[in-house]
Amino acid sequence: MDAHEVNRIRATLALFVADVFASVPRKDQRAKSDCYLRGLMTDGRRKSVQAMASRLPDGNEQNLQQFVNQSTWDPVPVGRRIAERMVPQIGPEAWAVDDVSFPKDGRMSVGVAPQYCGALGKQANCQVAVSVHAVSDTASCPLNWRLFLPKEWADDTVRRQRAGVPKDIGHREKWRLALDALDELTTWHLAPPVVVADAGYGQNADFRSGLAERGHAYVVGIRGDITVQPHEAHPTAPAWSGNGRRPVPRYRQPAVTVAELATAAGREAFSEVTWREGSRGPMTSRFLAVQVRPAGVRSRRLAQAAAVTEHGRWDGVLPEVRLLTEWPDGEDKPTRFWLSDLPEDTPIPELVRLAKIRWRIEHDYRELKHGLGLDHFEGRSWTGWHHHTTLVTAAHAFLTEQRLAPKADTTDSPSTRPSTPSKTC
Repeated sequence: MDAHEVNRIRATLALFVADVFASVPRKDQRAKSDCYLRGLMTDGRRKSVQAMASRLPDGNEQNLQQFVNQSTWDPVPVGRRIAERMVPQIGPEAWAVDDVSFPKDGRMSVGVAPQYCGALGKQANCQVAVSVHAVSDTASCPLNWRLFLPKEWADDTVRRQRAGVPKDIGHREKWRLALDALDELTTWHLAPPVVVADAGYGQNADFRSGLAERGHAYVVGIRGDITVQPHEAHPTAPAWSGNGRRPVPRYRQPAVTVAELATAAGREAFSEVTWREGSRGPMTSRFLAVQVRPAGVRSRRLAQAAAVTEHGRWDGVLPEVRLLTEWPDGEDKPTRFWLSDLPEDTPIPELVRLAKIRWRIEHDYRELKHGLGLDHFEGRSWTGWHHHTTLVTAAHAFLTEQRLAPKADTTDSPSTRPSTPSKTC
């Protein structure tokens, strides 16, 4: 937006800020949040505090620096109110789990480390954050964030103190952070219709099990090397002689990879499906959906632990899920794979549409990073990163509201009423 456009919507923005930042106790802090949001939305290559302050008639660099880096306002209820407003407006068909990286120089910015950087497509010095987005075919918005702390930060007292990392925050794998974010959203009385994620998360049996334990249906990407037993396979046990331990039932045939299983079905078993209209016409490919039983070591151990906890003994049966496979025209073998625990009678076109719906969050990241300066934050602290990310999310939510017409009614703001305080992520 240019300065004229931002001024035109200032009254609407003021109402948005009054609601979303109602939990912020001081009037001057709420005024600074309004100013910061205008700075993020005003055109300009850089969205650092210095650059934004120079473009705003009421911009004060020192005040904004203090507001985002040192101020004690809690970003959690602000994030909660954003989620409460946006979920009914977007009407999500799925919640998408993903992560995003921020290339950084030096080693003192909170969470920075040499690690895979998706923004650069290689190992690089960067921060990584896990996010959960509400997604429909027409709109999407981040609902929750978790900053990933690499292992090297767990016991680095000097860097932790300088960055202000809370004592109870340590290294947690990204899939655990994703579950943490979903759990916090549940405490806000928000629940996903279905969770979607790429193979970085879907490949992990613990992540899939965590979703199932929470009652969250999922459609998640996997690699072709995950091993499975066919749906019709059943474990058997040799006859017991009466001596020693009773034999444990197990599958007698070796497991196969999902790539082998799909290829063996043959191209003729795949059906053509169109899942949406793209910029160049209908998005169409060929798909096959079959019931399978994930059979990797970790999948077996999780199934056994769950059965022993519930029934006291495991019968050796691996849980069923649905394997969705894509074999595009012109390819000599299947190329993409997903697992889902949606009901078996879910139509294949619906399964495909959900598997592919993650495309929407690329719009989020593009606007968040290139339009609103998500990765332009120059501070180094834990508090500053969470404040900036929450403010950028608020700006994105406001712009999304402006694009949605007519606007949906939003609920009252329970997050601004007295309640048990939530922990900052």
